[in-house]
Amino acid sequence: MQDGARAVLDKIKELQPDFNFHLGDLSYGQGTEEEFCKMVTDKLGDLPFQLVAGNHESNGEGGHIRNYVKCLPNRMPGLEGEYGTQWYIDVPREKPLVRLIAVSPGIAFDQGDLDYSEGSKRWQWTEDAIDGARAADIPWTVVGMHTACFSMGDYSCEAGQALTDLLIEKKVDLVLTGHEHLYQRTFQLGLPNDCSKVLARGKCAVDDDDSFAKGAGTVFATSGLGGKSIRDINTEDSDKPVFAAWSGSNKDPAFGTLDIKLTGSRMDVKFVPAEGYSFKDSFSIAK
Repeated sequence: MQDGARAVLDKIKELQPDFNFHLGDLSYGQGTEEEFCKMVTDKLGDLPFQLVAGNHESNGEGGHIRNYVKCLPNRMPGLEGEYGTQWYIDVPREKPLVRLIAVSPGIAFDQGDLDYSEGSKRWQWTEDAIDGARAADIPWTVVGMHTACFSMGDYSCEAGQALTDLLIEKKVDLVLTGHEHLYQRTFQLGLPNDCSKVLARGKCAVDDDDSFAKGAGTVFATSGLGGKSIRDINTEDSDKPVFAAWSGSNKDPAFGTLDIKLTGSRMDVKFVPAEGYSFKDSFSIAK
């Protein structure tokens, strides 16, 4: 297993979160699924280590998600949906502060790519999960998925424009992604009157500092520095205008994790580097 992954697990243990949410691409086939799970549980014990599939385990290329969810099962009450693929959970269960929604666009499963096109069953499920959180007066909505739409890395809009537009139109507070082996975080994005649905251009930022107003838009953060080799940031990418902070092999490289703290009126998010690295980023969203 990667030394970087162990260093990140050590940092997670130090932070003592209520749970961890892994955004996919687990062991890259280095050892069995059970060996990866043992590494996690040896470091973190019975801390809930919630999973959504990445492209390396969605169809068995680097282990299989059906095996990972057996040895790192859901440990949180009230989960709705298919754990490892598409699910949501309200945290805490009593008087929840956040609905965490996991979806899986743009990656191949045994049965092929899952359909998140506009109006599809999975697109509608996502919309209903967001609307349900609002109807239940849950203060925060966070969506996690492996692929992204905005990126200064190797990939284009693999999550799909329709689903990305939905998340912004619904003003999801925070969208978390993996896939790219780097860190990148947008400004708060929205759909002002002069902004088309081709969103990845700078005019779609509704707030361009690090203190955002809740309900004004959506922040997208790719946290892909969990232990695998770090890749370059492309500072010439056309998506660059929407990004506020980034880390890659050619710019402040660092393994690390996102630490998110919530109250009913405030979300504080910071990138915390593993031991031996120095890159940091932080932002807040408040009522």
